[in-house]
Amino acid sequence: MENKLKILIADDDADISELLSNFLASKGHSCDVVNNGKDAILKVRNNEYDLLLLDVIMPYMDGYHVAYEITNNLENPPIIIILTSRDIQFEKPIAKMSGAYDIIQKPFKLDMLISVIENAFKSKDKNKQEE
Repeated sequence: MENKLKILIADDDADISELLSNFLASKGHSCDVVNNGKDAILKVRNNEYDLLLLDVIMPYMDGYHVAYEITNNLENPPIIIILTSRDIQFEKPIAKMSGAYDIIQKPFKLDMLISVIENAFKSKDKNKQEE
């Protein structure tokens, strides 16, 4: 991916957050990390992000509620990708209804994450061109 992204990672598992942050930073992206849904919303309201990676199960507010709040209350919301350890078959419709671009089941390969991110931005660029 050529463009360097500003990314917010919201996950209450510090090991996962650190792994994602370090990996994405090694690809040239800038990452902020929070460990709960309430802080994720505050960060997004006070900063501009290109991408949010949201865990489903977090303290104070789950990832679906965070995604819904952001996509329905920001004029130009970032792309949102949900991360879950739950059964993806049942979670995918919930993720879409919340406003997320996609959902990834943990554990996942980091290359797969990059592929989903690239596809999300290609889709966003295509939609802009069609407007």
